[in-house]
Amino acid sequence: MKIIFRVLIALLAIYMAPLHADEYGDATANFRQAPTTRPFFQNAYGYAIFPTVGKGGIVVGGAYGEGRVYRGGDYTGNVSLLQVNIGWQLGGQTYSEIIFFQDKKAFDTFTSGSFSFGAQASAVAIAVGASAQAGSNGSSASAGNQQSESLYTLGMAVFTMTKGGLMYEASIGGQKFSYNARQ
Repeated sequence: MKIIFRVLIALLAIYMAPLHADEYGDATANFRQAPTTRPFFQNAYGYAIFPTVGKGGIVVGGAYGEGRVYRGGDYTGNVSLLQVNIGWQLGGQTYSEIIFFQDKKAFDTFTSGSFSFGAQASAVAIAVGASAQAGSNGSSASAGNQQSESLYTLGMAVFTMTKGGLMYEASIGGQKFSYNARQ
């Protein structure tokens, strides 16, 4: 069942996302241009970037994406993201995600092999000219010419940028990450 679910999510991501020669560079450039995330590139110890995460569901849903981890601008390894949601949801979408690591401790925790964000974790959604607010972790952000503010939670700050699709949801879930160091 888990394999079928991963295949369906991967196919959704491939179908909904245009193919690029350098999808990692494109996604990173998009986040570097956003006023909300631009300062993180100057101050963060490192980051994980997921150019395309495919998400879908009908009552039970999930998401899957593959990414890369960087420290000080150096590509250190690959990471996969798996998310399972339970609750009211309908639709599918693709988005890019970036996770900034405030310091070496947060980086080491994330790259220890298998790391999970609980259901209480939330991400700041970025859309040009729009505002977004995350859950109870105290993060908030605005894009465009508005002032932005975001705080690290447990040494990590998570941002998403919608690429396409339509998803309605009121669900609970968490994200699990599997890291493999670059050979």
